[in-house]
Amino acid sequence: MTSLYETVGGEAFFERLVDRFYEGVAADDVLLRLYPEPNDLTSARKRLTLFLMQYWGGPTTYSDERGHPRLRQRHFPFAIGEREKDHWLIHMCQAIDEVSPSDEIRSQLTEYVTNAAAQLVNQPPSA
Repeated sequence: MTSLYETVGGEAFFERLVDRFYEGVAADDVLLRLYPEPNDLTSARKRLTLFLMQYWGGPTTYSDERGHPRLRQRHFPFAIGEREKDHWLIHMCQAIDEVSPSDEIRSQLTEYVTNAAAQLVNQPPSA
């Protein structure tokens, strides 16, 4: 069975996806305040690219370099509420729409990021 990583053409696809996503993040004050280095998102771009490549069947470089993803634990130090989740999803879904080669791939990616984003919310709803 061919992985999504192979179907979309490998690393170049995920680099384009993450670059497009971070173009949105770089202009979003709601999200930028969550990044320890908001003026240099290079490391964050690399980590997300490696994570997505691995998740979708590519090389295990992310785990080799950083260990198990433990997404919820890694994001726990950051206050992520519904607003942050929604902003993240807006930029990621726009990036997916711009780089996705087919409706099937778009659907798979969108479903995954929607579920993942919901799992990272760690703040109660605002009153």
